[in-house]
Amino acid sequence: MEPIAELDAIDRKILKALQADGRMSVTDLSLAVNLSKTPCAERMRRLERSGHINGYHAALSAEALGYSTLVFVQVVLEKTTTGVLDKFNEAVKRIPEVEACHMIAGGFDYLLKVRTRDMKQYRKVLGDRIGALPGVSQTHTFAVMEAVVDNAGVNPALF
Repeated sequence: MEPIAELDAIDRKILKALQADGRMSVTDLSLAVNLSKTPCAERMRRLERSGHINGYHAALSAEALGYSTLVFVQVVLEKTTTGVLDKFNEAVKRIPEVEACHMIAGGFDYLLKVRTRDMKQYRKVLGDRIGALPGVSQTHTFAVMEAVVDNAGVNPALF
């Protein structure tokens, strides 16, 4: 990664535009940020090399794909030694229903975002996979009733 000292206004416009539409052509992007095509493409490549842009993705509809059940799971481990944490981290990556896993400082150790077709499938994932993860002492499940805010990426208002 090549460091960028500071993002300027044009860099921010490029990031906002690409986050909104990652399939945007360089020509359309250059028009959107009021910069000619070559400098715009160079800035885009620099933002990629610096790690500000990690990739380009399609936003898929979980509901259209049949995965409408979303739960968050608090996980408490028996102990938090390096060995247990490392084993948990490696094992949780192998559960395809886990969309996200965050180590948390506080009253529990991990927060998992889990997506399944229905609660019956979630119950199986919980019993067969999550509960069997290395070091798991207890779990607490919170079913999502409605997503009020669910931004993909970084909220452009922050940059």
